Amino acid sequence: MTKSSETEIRYLQGFLDVLWLEAGLSSNTIAAYRHDLLAFASWLQPLEVSLATAEAEHIQRYLQQRMREGKKVRSDARLLSSLRRFYRYLCRESLRDSDPTAMLESPRLGKPLPASLSEADVDKLLAQPDTETALGMRDRTMLEVLYATGLRVSELVALTFEQLNMRQGLIRCIGKGNKERLVPLGEVALDWLQRYLLESRPQLLNGQITDDLFPTRRGKSMTRQAFWYLIKRYAVSAHIDKTLSPHTLRHAFATHLLNHGADLRVVQLLLGHADLSTTQIYTHVAKARLQQMHHQHHPRG
Repeated sequence: MTKSSETEIRYLQGFLDVLWLEAGLSSNTIAAYRHDLLAFASWLQPLEVSLATAEAEHIQRYLQQRMREGKKVRSDARLLSSLRRFYRYLCRESLRDSDPTAMLESPRLGKPLPASLSEADVDKLLAQPDTETALGMRDRTMLEVLYATGLRVSELVALTFEQLNMRQGLIRCIGKGNKERLVPLGEVALDWLQRYLLESRPQLLNGQITDDLFPTRRGKSMTRQAFWYLIKRYAVSAHIDKTLSPHTLRHAFATHLLNHGADLRVVQLLLGHADLSTTQIYTHVAKARLQQMHHQHHPRG
């Protein structure tokens, strides 16, 4: 390993440590930053330029190559965000004099409406697990809790008993940046949780001990990828042909709340959004639904 590559790795690790300790970013977000920076460093190698010494022209050439390769605009925007943050860190630590991203413009991103499900679609999806089995009861309860709370899938699979207050009907959720919020469960989700905890979870664990609220039958924590696979499988069996994402039920939660008259700031708090502008995209979804209903049912629609 050359001295320059050792230095580069030290700079990169220092930057990632800052993201973890100061910014409180999730491990998935930090892994994305690491991937972006290492990919750019690899591209720079034939040019005999290090990641720490790259200039604006190198970044522009890299972005142009990615464009020719057909990379998505959103992917390039994330890459540029990673680079901006890295070079600002180097400047702050006096590891370089100037920020090569300072004059670069971010790709323009439209705001796509989040994919959502109708209330009828949600009902069909929730009805798919076979609740006569321990696994099916667990899956139904997870889906009910997800739709009732708007949790992120990563937040749902990480839930422990300590975060659950059945008496008050609340979940204490640890979200992005280790920010804590309280989310009400609602009567239906509470009923399913009570049945699951009394009937199915002990059967699922078969004597194994874990604090995870929704473990696998091996007594281990479920991954978000595994639960996302379950959602896709149940969507197929429910004949839901819409494009789904891991956030589909979260989007449905927010949209249906707004459709039924919830205040935008309340939805913001429940979703754990730091900025109201992040939540406002759901007003467009709700507005589109209202316009559709007006068009279908109003005599002058």
